[in-house]
This record gives sequence, C-alpha cells and structure tokens, in this order.
Amino acid sequence: RPSSAGTDQTAPPVVSVGPDVRPALGEPAEVAKTLIAEAKTGTDVVRLVAGDPMSVDAVITEVNAVSRSHLSFEIVPGLPATVAVPTYAGLPLGSTHTVADVRGEVDWAALAAAPGPLILSATASHLADAARTLIEYGLAESTPCVVSAQGTTCAQRSVETTLQGLTDRNPPGTGDPAGPLAGPLVVTIGRTVAARAKLNWWESRALYGWTVLVPRTKEQAGEMSERLVGHGALPVEVPTIAVEPPRSPAQMERAVKGLVDGRYQWVVFTSTNAVRAVWEKFGEFGLDARAFSGVKIACVGEATADRVRAFGISPELVPAGEQSSLGLLDDFPDYDDVFDPVNRVLLPRADIATETLAEGLRERGWEIEDVTAYRTVRAAPPPAETREMIKTGGFDAVCFTSSSTVRNLVGIAGKPHARTIVACIGPKTAETAAEFGLRVDVRPETAAIGPLVDALAEHAARLRAEGALPPPRKKSRRR
Repeated sequence: RPSSAGTDQTAPPVVSVGPDVRPALGEPAEVAKTLIAEAKTGTDVVRLVAGDPMSVDAVITEVNAVSRSHLSFEIVPGLPATVAVPTYAGLPLGSTHTVADVRGEVDWAALAAAPGPLILSATASHLADAARTLIEYGLAESTPCVVSAQGTTCAQRSVETTLQGLTDRNPPGTGDPAGPLAGPLVVTIGRTVAARAKLNWWESRALYGWTVLVPRTKEQAGEMSERLVGHGALPVEVPTIAVEPPRSPAQMERAVKGLVDGRYQWVVFTSTNAVRAVWEKFGEFGLDARAFSGVKIACVGEATADRVRAFGISPELVPAGEQSSLGLLDDFPDYDDVFDPVNRVLLPRADIATETLAEGLRERGWEIEDVTAYRTVRAAPPPAETREMIKTGGFDAVCFTSSSTVRNLVGIAGKPHARTIVACIGPKTAETAAEFGLRVDVRPETAAIGPLVDALAEHAARLRAEGALPPPRKKSRRR
C-alpha cells in the first residue's frame, strides 16, 4: 500500500521484533506528533494511506510536519481505489474518465454529461438513489454497470448490471450464495463494461474464490500457498505434522561417518525433509557437498532432486516415470559385483516410512542401511472453526502431499466433507486417502507441489466449463 515513512538517522539502532500496528487517530497535527515521536526512538515508521498520499490534504499536513522536524522520510505514490479496482475488474478506463463520490455532494448534471466511463465510490445504500438520479439527468436505463466489492483483494467480487438494475432496493449480489455486496463499493458505468468479457484477468482465474485447505508442516506450507494464490485461491494452512530430529543421533552420526569413509555406493533420498536432515548433520560436523564424493545419489521425485541440486549436486537417478518409491525401483539398477565396488545403500528417511523401497532394493542385491533421519509428530488440532469447516464442506479443496498428512488431518480434525475436492501428490498418498474413505479427484503426473496445484487448477477449470462444480455449502443456521 502507499505510505510515507520517517526515521531518525542519529538515533541508536533498534532490533525489530515485528511491526506494532495501530490506527492513526486524531487530527493531522496529532498524527504527525505521534509519527515524529516514534521515529525519534529509532524505529522505522510507516504511515499507511488509502489511495495516493499526496492527494489527501490531511496526509500532506502530516508530511509537512515530519519535514519540519528534520527527519528523513520517503513517500510511495499509490493508486486510488477508483483507478485500481476497475483495472482488477478488467475495465479499461482510457485517458478520459470521471470520478465521483456519491456519498457526498455531487453535481449530477455535470456527472451525467461527462465523457468516458463514470467511476463512483459508494455503499450499497447509495446505489439506488444515485442510479435514479443519473437516469433523471439523461443516462439510459440500459447503461451497463459493474459493481465491485473488496476490490484488488483475493475476495473481490464484481457484479454486472445496468443503471435500471441498480435502482432495485436489493443490493447487487442478492441471491448469490456468497450474499449481497457490502462495504465500500466501486461502480464503473459505461461502454467499457463490454471489455470485461475479454479482460477479466483477476476474477477469471481457475481457483478464484476457492478456499483450499493446506495440511502441511509449518516449514513446507509456504510454497503451496503461494502457488494457490497465483491461481486465485484462498489457502488456509493447517499444520498436521511437525518434523523433529530422531530421538537418538547415533544412527545419523554413524551414517555421516560412513559417507566420509566410503561405505556407501548410493544414497537414496525419499523426501526434502531427508535431504535437509542430512545437510544439517553435515553442518554439525563441518562438512559440505564434498562428503558425497564417489557416492551416487537417487531421489524419489523432482522436488527432492531440486533440494539436492540446491547444494550444487546433480542426482544420478530420478524416476523417469512415476515419481514414487515404486517408480524409483523400476529404474534402480541391480547390484553388480563387477562394476559396483560397494554393495551398500544409505536410506535416510522418516521414522514412519514403509518398507516398500527397502525391500525392493534388497531384492536387487543391495545391502540397506535404513536410518531414521527425522521424526514426524502429529500437530495439535486446529481451531474449532477450522474443524467445523473441514467437516461441513467449508473448504472447496484439500491438497495432500504425503500419507502422513492424510492420517494426521483425519486424526486431529476429521474427514473432509464429500463436496470437498481431494488432490493427492502421488499414488501412495492417494492410496492412503482412499483407505480413509476419501474420493481422490486430482493426482498430477509429476509428484511435486507445483504440478499438484496446477492439476487442481486444471480440474477446477474443466468442472467450471462443464457446469459441474460442487454446489455451494449451505450456511449454518446455528447461532
């Protein structure tokens, strides 16, 4: 958002422990006094302003006061809602448009005669009278309009209507499952509304308006949430597992020593957590990627391989087909006592890992050192409101990234409602979901976060095109 900021460069440095957010209350002189006092303590002060700071008289007064106090400051220009919201609604305003706030005094004759689109700031209670007055002053009843609420946010909603439609006492959006539009509204009036069919870039995204449950570890939820937001979704992160070190470090310490001593021909990583655990142990011993010299590395999928590549190492083996333990076994070579100087494979993984991979490697002639690199611990239950949303279909979709996230989510919060679309990252996760009676709707070809979210978006777009989206959740009648 636009802001003006001040800081006293002569004051001692202050270690920030997070922003202290407070409303800017009082007359401009009082607000400026608070800004100056805070800045003189050595704190960076940010004054958030709706729209453009230098277009607001009160803020200009504040800036002048800060300037007289000899504090350094910066001003970040911003866009008023009457410009930004139409852009987010796919409505080009062109070089000539007229802005009015119908919550105050308006020259209706001049407004109705103005060229180009009209952009009004209003609330629902002002719309009917404003529309009737514009019609009285000569605008056609059929003039197209778009009413937008919560503009530029992930909850933005825009309703297309006409001036005649706005004269209805019922607010726009009445009858919509999401309810009527409320709060500050931006109304765009004129022929530009026709462009929305092609330029509606924000609200037309595949997952726009969807609330998606992200059951993940705290450390890993960020990547998925960012991807979901890119498709227009509202992610809700619910930690289901916490990753902790093994109870005894002895196994991992022996494994790291074995790597240095050349005890292993292969190291097989089955998750990004396993990669992280090994590198953390390397750090404890002052080691780096050179400890893998002469050792081949296999990864169960591209996400794990990317984690290894981040340390400057290219894995020798990543499944070409299915990215899972079974897919890795399909491509893993048999032990050859002529070409393989060592027959031992290091398998660092979770304490609850299955035996599928280890048994398959043994069948190929390899000796396995199965080491607990980390433990997965069930997280505390989410808030009651989140649990209620899970059970009643308040989430449009849920994205599972491992069998443990399935088990733990059901354990701490219950099964997702049948209307919730279930997306699973790979075959094993999908199998676990099915064991709990969940219908698996989405599974990407590549077992990674990006492909999982993209596959969910494609599924949603296909359902929307077919008119087969799940019905909206019925609102609870409980009070």
